[in-house]
Amino acid sequence: MTNLVALDNKNHLTTRIDPDKAELHGTDLHLLPVVVSEFMQVALQYPIVITKNGDTGRFVFAAMLGFEAGENLFWQDGRWQGIYLPLQIRRQPFFVEARVGASSEVNSETSSEGTSDDYIICMDSTSPTICTDSNSDKGLALFDENGRDSEYLQQAKTSLSQLLSGEASNTLLLEHLQQMDLLQTMSLEITLANGEKRTLTGLYTIDQQKLESLPDKQVLTLYNLRLLQAIYALIGSQGQIHALIDLKNKQLSLSV
Repeated sequence: MTNLVALDNKNHLTTRIDPDKAELHGTDLHLLPVVVSEFMQVALQYPIVITKNGDTGRFVFAAMLGFEAGENLFWQDGRWQGIYLPLQIRRQPFFVEARVGASSEVNSETSSEGTSDDYIICMDSTSPTICTDSNSDKGLALFDENGRDSEYLQQAKTSLSQLLSGEASNTLLLEHLQQMDLLQTMSLEITLANGEKRTLTGLYTIDQQKLESLPDKQVLTLYNLRLLQAIYALIGSQGQIHALIDLKNKQLSLSV
């Protein structure tokens, strides 16, 4: 369970972070939220699907890492084996929270830091990325001796800002997909090498036939909003499901 504390250069002047351990936050995730701005990178290795947030019922984009809850097929031999490490993992242990009285509402578990003064950076004090020995040189400092942001913290803020702006892009894309009736239930039935059959439910994708039949005006709208590239990245990424099945089969062969 996360324990978020506001980050500041007094209480955390000597705190050091081991970014290599950020991967530990994804060991048991089979669906990982992703944002439009990283679709092209995500699509190189992970299937991108659409699912619903269990708490809000709203549609969200996610990279599929496994076929069942708690299964991340990219976590092997104590390391994340993917080429691209998604922002939701890379940003660990940092989160964002809206300041009291701010007009925007942000979910600190799935959103991230922006440049606005409406938000503050928080840190998960229970994260394995935090170096426990304050006298050790292991890890990267958050601040220099004068309390200024270190290069590492500046990079972390950039990732958080990308996530926060990405949430707005996600909302925009999902609104248009729904308005144009482009979402459809994704039927995914797979047969593994051991003969076991799996049927995945609760997933959605883009209806390609309806996409191809859109009136020119709607296609132009998507183009002008720079959403077409993300749509085709999502569609193309689903070919990665075959690679995911291969990873699962390899895992099963090792357990025999």
